Amino acid sequence: MTNARMHLVPPKTPGIYHCVQRCVRRAFLCGEDTYSGISYEHRKVWVEGRIKQLSESFAVSIWSYAVMSNHLHLIVQLQPEAARRWSDVEVARRWVAVFPAGDAYRCRLKEQALLSSPPCINRCRERLSSLSWLMRCLAEPIARMANREDGCTGRFWQGRFKSQALLNDRALLAVMAYVDLNPIRAGISQDLPDCTHTSLTHRLHKTDHAHLQPALGLMGGALSISNRSYIELVQWTGRQIRPGKHSISNAVPKSIQKTGIKPGRWLVQVKGIGSGYYRAIGTAQELIDKAEQMQQRWLKGIGFARKFEKA
Repeated sequence: MTNARMHLVPPKTPGIYHCVQRCVRRAFLCGEDTYSGISYEHRKVWVEGRIKQLSESFAVSIWSYAVMSNHLHLIVQLQPEAARRWSDVEVARRWVAVFPAGDAYRCRLKEQALLSSPPCINRCRERLSSLSWLMRCLAEPIARMANREDGCTGRFWQGRFKSQALLNDRALLAVMAYVDLNPIRAGISQDLPDCTHTSLTHRLHKTDHAHLQPALGLMGGALSISNRSYIELVQWTGRQIRPGKHSISNAVPKSIQKTGIKPGRWLVQVKGIGSGYYRAIGTAQELIDKAEQMQQRWLKGIGFARKFEKA
Protein backbone atom coordinates (compact mmCIF):
# COMPACT_ATOMS: atom_id res chain seq x y z
CA MET A 1 0.00 0.00 0.00
CA THR A 2 1.33 3.44 -0.93
CA ASN A 3 1.58 6.18 1.65
CA ALA A 4 0.15 9.68 1.32
CA ARG A 5 2.94 12.00 0.20
CA MET A 6 1.85 14.64 2.71
CA HIS A 7 3.39 12.51 5.48
CA LEU A 8 6.83 12.74 3.83
CA VAL A 9 6.37 16.23 2.38
CA PRO A 10 4.34 18.28 4.88
CA PRO A 11 2.33 21.03 3.14
CA LYS A 12 3.63 24.61 3.44
CA THR A 13 6.91 23.34 4.92
CA PRO A 14 10.40 23.94 3.47
CA GLY A 15 12.57 20.98 2.60
CA ILE A 16 14.86 19.42 0.00
CA TYR A 17 13.76 16.34 -1.93
CA HIS A 18 15.22 13.93 -4.45
CA CYS A 19 12.52 13.03 -6.97
CA VAL A 20 12.58 10.22 -9.53
CA GLN A 21 9.97 10.02 -12.30
CA ARG A 22 10.04 6.94 -14.56
CA CYS A 23 8.58 6.42 -18.00
CA VAL A 24 5.71 3.95 -18.15
CA ARG A 25 7.02 0.37 -18.08
CA ARG A 26 10.48 1.97 -17.89
CA ALA A 27 10.47 2.12 -21.69
CA PHE A 28 13.10 4.25 -23.43
CA LEU A 29 10.60 6.94 -24.39
CA CYS A 30 13.27 9.66 -24.08
CA GLY A 31 16.08 7.66 -25.63
CA GLU A 32 16.66 5.38 -28.61
CA ASP A 33 14.04 2.72 -29.25
CA THR A 34 16.12 -0.40 -29.96
CA TYR A 35 13.11 -2.11 -31.58
CA SER A 36 12.25 0.59 -34.14
CA GLY A 37 15.62 2.33 -34.24
CA ILE A 38 13.92 5.71 -33.71
CA SER A 39 15.71 8.17 -31.44
CA TYR A 40 13.74 10.27 -28.97
CA GLU A 41 16.80 11.98 -27.47
CA HIS A 42 15.33 15.40 -28.35
CA ARG A 43 12.74 14.89 -25.64
CA LYS A 44 15.47 15.25 -23.04
CA VAL A 45 15.87 18.83 -24.25
CA TRP A 46 12.14 19.32 -23.69
CA VAL A 47 12.48 18.14 -20.10
CA GLU A 48 15.50 20.36 -19.40
CA GLY A 49 13.71 23.38 -20.83
CA ARG A 50 10.63 22.68 -18.74
CA ILE A 51 12.71 22.34 -15.55
CA LYS A 52 14.27 25.73 -16.20
CA GLN A 53 10.90 27.32 -16.97
CA LEU A 54 9.26 25.97 -13.81
CA SER A 55 12.20 27.04 -11.64
CA GLU A 56 11.46 30.63 -12.71
CA SER A 57 7.80 30.41 -11.63
CA PHE A 58 7.68 28.09 -8.62
CA ALA A 59 9.03 28.95 -5.17
CA VAL A 60 11.81 26.38 -5.51
CA SER A 61 15.55 26.05 -6.05
CA ILE A 62 16.95 23.36 -8.32
CA TRP A 63 20.11 21.70 -6.99
CA SER A 64 20.66 18.98 -9.56
CA TYR A 65 18.96 16.95 -12.28
CA ALA A 66 19.61 14.20 -14.80
CA VAL A 67 17.36 13.31 -17.73
CA MET A 68 17.88 9.69 -18.74
CA SER A 69 16.31 7.62 -21.51
CA ASN A 70 13.63 6.06 -19.31
CA HIS A 71 13.55 8.21 -16.17
CA LEU A 72 14.59 11.53 -14.70
CA HIS A 73 16.10 12.69 -11.40
CA LEU A 74 15.45 16.09 -9.84
CA ILE A 75 16.72 17.55 -6.56
CA VAL A 76 14.50 20.44 -5.55
CA GLN A 77 14.30 22.71 -2.53
CA LEU A 78 10.83 23.93 -1.57
CA GLN A 79 10.70 27.54 -0.35
CA PRO A 80 7.11 28.26 0.77
CA GLU A 81 8.28 31.29 2.76
CA ALA A 82 9.32 32.92 -0.54
CA ALA A 83 5.85 32.35 -1.98
CA ARG A 84 4.28 33.94 1.09
CA ARG A 85 6.28 37.11 0.41
CA TRP A 86 5.03 37.44 -3.16
CA SER A 87 2.40 40.05 -3.91
CA ASP A 88 -0.89 38.91 -5.41
CA VAL A 89 0.18 40.39 -8.75
CA GLU A 90 3.39 38.33 -8.67
CA VAL A 91 1.46 35.15 -7.86
CA ALA A 92 -0.93 35.75 -10.76
CA ARG A 93 1.95 36.46 -13.17
CA ARG A 94 3.83 33.31 -12.16
CA TRP A 95 0.74 31.11 -12.34
CA VAL A 96 -0.18 32.30 -15.81
CA ALA A 97 3.43 31.72 -16.92
CA VAL A 98 2.95 28.06 -15.97
CA PHE A 99 -0.59 27.85 -17.40
CA PRO A 100 -0.77 30.43 -20.21
CA ALA A 101 -4.14 31.24 -21.74
CA GLY A 102 -2.93 31.82 -25.30
CA ASP A 103 -1.75 35.20 -26.56
CA ALA A 104 -0.58 38.07 -24.36
CA TYR A 105 -4.05 39.66 -24.24
CA ARG A 106 -5.73 36.51 -22.97
CA CYS A 107 -2.95 35.97 -20.43
CA ARG A 108 -3.59 39.46 -19.03
CA LEU A 109 -7.31 38.70 -18.79
CA LYS A 110 -6.53 35.50 -16.91
CA GLU A 111 -4.26 37.38 -14.49
CA GLN A 112 -7.02 39.94 -13.85
CA ALA A 113 -9.54 37.17 -13.23
CA LEU A 114 -7.23 35.60 -10.67
CA LEU A 115 -6.62 38.92 -8.94
CA SER A 116 -10.36 39.44 -8.57
CA SER A 117 -10.61 36.23 -6.52
CA PRO A 118 -8.52 36.12 -3.31
CA PRO A 119 -9.31 32.40 -2.72
CA CYS A 120 -7.92 31.59 -6.18
CA ILE A 121 -4.77 33.61 -5.51
CA ASN A 122 -4.24 31.83 -2.17
CA ARG A 123 -4.71 28.46 -3.85
CA CYS A 124 -2.20 29.37 -6.59
CA ARG A 125 0.29 30.60 -3.98
CA GLU A 126 0.16 27.25 -2.18
CA ARG A 127 0.48 25.25 -5.38
CA LEU A 128 3.50 27.26 -6.52
CA SER A 129 5.43 25.91 -3.53
CA SER A 130 4.06 22.35 -3.74
CA LEU A 131 6.29 19.44 -4.75
CA SER A 132 3.38 17.47 -6.19
CA TRP A 133 2.27 20.40 -8.33
CA LEU A 134 5.84 21.01 -9.51
CA MET A 135 6.21 17.41 -10.68
CA ARG A 136 2.74 17.47 -12.22
CA CYS A 137 3.55 20.63 -14.18
CA LEU A 138 6.82 19.06 -15.30
CA ALA A 139 5.41 15.70 -16.39
CA GLU A 140 2.08 16.53 -18.03
CA PRO A 141 3.27 18.87 -20.85
CA ILE A 142 6.06 16.45 -21.79
CA ALA A 143 3.55 13.59 -21.96
CA ARG A 144 1.21 15.59 -24.17
CA MET A 145 4.00 16.63 -26.54
CA ALA A 146 5.32 13.06 -26.79
CA ASN A 147 1.87 11.57 -27.38
CA ARG A 148 1.17 14.20 -30.03
CA GLU A 149 4.45 13.36 -31.72
CA ASP A 150 3.70 9.62 -31.63
CA GLY A 151 0.07 10.05 -32.65
CA CYS A 152 -1.18 8.11 -29.64
CA THR A 153 -2.88 8.51 -26.27
CA GLY A 154 -2.28 7.04 -22.84
CA ARG A 155 0.29 7.27 -20.08
CA PHE A 156 3.82 8.43 -20.75
CA TRP A 157 5.03 8.52 -17.11
CA GLN A 158 4.33 6.14 -14.27
CA GLY A 159 1.52 7.44 -12.08
CA ARG A 160 3.54 8.31 -8.97
CA PHE A 161 7.00 9.78 -8.68
CA LYS A 162 9.37 8.60 -5.97
CA SER A 163 10.61 11.20 -3.49
CA GLN A 164 13.27 11.14 -0.77
CA ALA A 165 13.67 13.78 1.91
CA LEU A 166 17.29 14.97 2.23
CA LEU A 167 17.84 15.76 5.89
CA ASN A 168 21.32 17.33 5.98
CA ASP A 169 24.09 18.90 3.87
CA ARG A 170 26.02 15.69 3.33
CA ALA A 171 22.93 13.82 2.22
CA LEU A 172 22.25 16.60 -0.29
CA LEU A 173 25.84 16.58 -1.56
CA ALA A 174 25.88 12.77 -1.90
CA VAL A 175 22.60 12.69 -3.83
CA MET A 176 23.77 15.54 -6.09
CA ALA A 177 26.83 13.46 -7.01
CA TYR A 178 24.65 10.35 -7.41
CA VAL A 179 22.32 12.19 -9.79
CA ASP A 180 25.06 13.88 -11.84
CA LEU A 181 26.89 10.55 -12.24
CA ASN A 182 23.84 8.70 -13.59
CA PRO A 183 25.24 8.45 -17.15
CA ILE A 184 28.60 7.21 -15.80
CA ARG A 185 26.96 4.60 -13.58
CA ALA A 186 24.72 3.45 -16.42
CA GLY A 187 27.78 2.99 -18.66
CA ILE A 188 26.45 5.28 -21.40
CA SER A 189 29.09 8.00 -20.77
CA GLN A 190 32.82 7.51 -20.42
CA ASP A 191 33.74 10.85 -18.88
CA LEU A 192 32.05 13.79 -17.18
CA PRO A 193 31.90 16.03 -20.29
CA ASP A 194 29.86 13.24 -21.92
CA CYS A 195 27.20 13.40 -19.18
CA THR A 196 24.78 15.34 -21.33
CA HIS A 197 21.33 16.39 -20.11
CA THR A 198 22.50 16.68 -16.53
CA SER A 199 23.01 19.72 -14.33
CA LEU A 200 26.71 18.83 -14.25
CA THR A 201 26.99 19.76 -17.94
CA HIS A 202 26.17 23.39 -17.09
CA ARG A 203 28.62 23.46 -14.20
CA LEU A 204 31.43 21.93 -16.30
CA HIS A 205 31.05 24.17 -19.32
CA LYS A 206 30.17 27.28 -17.31
CA THR A 207 27.07 27.77 -19.42
CA ASP A 208 24.07 29.73 -18.24
CA HIS A 209 22.75 27.84 -15.23
CA ALA A 210 21.06 30.62 -13.31
CA HIS A 211 18.22 28.18 -12.62
CA LEU A 212 20.62 25.92 -10.69
CA GLN A 213 21.44 26.47 -7.04
CA PRO A 214 25.22 26.95 -6.56
CA ALA A 215 26.99 24.31 -4.50
CA LEU A 216 28.57 26.97 -2.28
CA GLY A 217 26.87 27.12 1.10
CA LEU A 218 24.54 24.21 0.40
CA MET A 219 21.63 24.28 2.85
CA GLY A 220 23.14 27.02 4.97
CA GLY A 221 24.72 24.54 7.33
CA ALA A 222 28.32 23.90 8.31
CA LEU A 223 29.29 22.20 5.05
CA SER A 224 30.42 24.62 2.34
CA ILE A 225 31.85 23.70 -1.05
CA SER A 226 32.40 25.72 -4.24
CA ASN A 227 31.24 24.62 -7.66
CA ARG A 228 34.85 23.93 -8.66
CA SER A 229 35.40 21.74 -5.59
CA TYR A 230 32.10 20.00 -6.22
CA ILE A 231 33.18 19.09 -9.77
CA GLU A 232 36.48 17.71 -8.42
CA LEU A 233 34.53 15.65 -5.91
CA VAL A 234 32.22 14.26 -8.60
CA GLN A 235 35.20 13.46 -10.84
CA TRP A 236 36.86 11.42 -8.11
CA THR A 237 33.61 9.72 -7.10
CA GLY A 238 32.95 8.73 -10.71
CA ARG A 239 36.39 7.14 -10.91
CA GLN A 240 35.62 4.96 -7.90
CA ILE A 241 32.17 3.97 -9.17
CA ARG A 242 33.41 3.15 -12.67
CA PRO A 243 36.98 1.88 -12.23
CA GLY A 244 39.12 1.76 -15.33
CA LYS A 245 37.96 5.13 -16.66
CA HIS A 246 41.39 6.73 -16.56
CA SER A 247 40.13 10.03 -17.92
CA ILE A 248 38.59 10.63 -14.50
CA SER A 249 41.12 11.63 -11.84
CA ASN A 250 41.85 8.95 -9.20
CA ALA A 251 43.47 11.31 -6.70
CA VAL A 252 41.42 12.10 -3.59
CA PRO A 253 40.35 15.74 -4.07
CA LYS A 254 41.20 18.41 -1.53
CA SER A 255 37.51 19.23 -1.28
CA ILE A 256 36.98 16.07 0.78
CA GLN A 257 39.66 17.14 3.23
CA LYS A 258 38.24 20.67 3.46
CA THR A 259 34.74 19.46 4.26
CA GLY A 260 35.89 16.80 6.72
CA ILE A 261 34.27 14.02 4.68
CA LYS A 262 36.02 10.67 5.08
CA PRO A 263 36.53 9.10 1.61
CA GLY A 264 35.35 5.67 2.75
CA ARG A 265 32.15 7.01 4.30
CA TRP A 266 31.48 9.22 1.31
CA LEU A 267 31.64 6.37 -1.20
CA VAL A 268 29.49 4.11 0.97
CA GLN A 269 26.82 6.78 1.20
CA VAL A 270 26.82 7.64 -2.53
CA LYS A 271 26.66 3.98 -3.54
CA GLY A 272 23.86 3.39 -1.05
CA ILE A 273 21.55 6.16 -2.31
CA GLY A 274 19.57 3.81 -4.53
CA SER A 275 19.38 0.79 -2.23
CA GLY A 276 20.45 1.69 1.31
CA TYR A 277 17.73 4.30 1.85
CA TYR A 278 14.14 4.71 0.76
CA ARG A 279 11.98 7.66 1.83
CA ALA A 280 14.62 9.82 3.52
CA ILE A 281 18.41 10.18 3.65
CA GLY A 282 20.33 11.42 6.68
CA THR A 283 21.98 10.30 9.89
CA ALA A 284 20.47 7.46 11.91
CA GLN A 285 19.08 9.91 14.48
CA GLU A 286 17.62 12.16 11.76
CA LEU A 287 15.90 9.15 10.22
CA ILE A 288 14.52 8.13 13.62
CA ASP A 289 13.20 11.67 14.13
CA LYS A 290 11.70 11.68 10.61
CA ALA A 291 9.96 8.36 11.24
CA GLU A 292 8.48 9.75 14.45
CA GLN A 293 7.30 12.86 12.58
CA MET A 294 5.65 10.61 9.99
CA GLN A 295 4.09 8.56 12.83
CA GLN A 296 6.02 5.48 11.80
CA ARG A 297 8.07 3.15 13.96
CA TRP A 298 10.84 2.68 11.41
CA LEU A 299 12.29 3.99 8.14
CA LYS A 300 14.48 2.03 5.77
CA GLY A 301 18.04 3.32 6.04
CA ILE A 302 18.43 3.60 9.81
CA GLY A 303 20.55 0.45 9.99
CA PHE A 304 22.51 1.43 6.90
CA ALA A 305 23.17 4.90 8.35
CA ARG A 306 24.47 3.39 11.59
CA LYS A 307 26.92 1.20 9.66
CA PHE A 308 27.87 4.16 7.47
CA GLU A 309 28.59 6.33 10.54
CA LYS A 310 30.91 3.65 11.94
CA ALA A 311 32.86 3.26 8.69
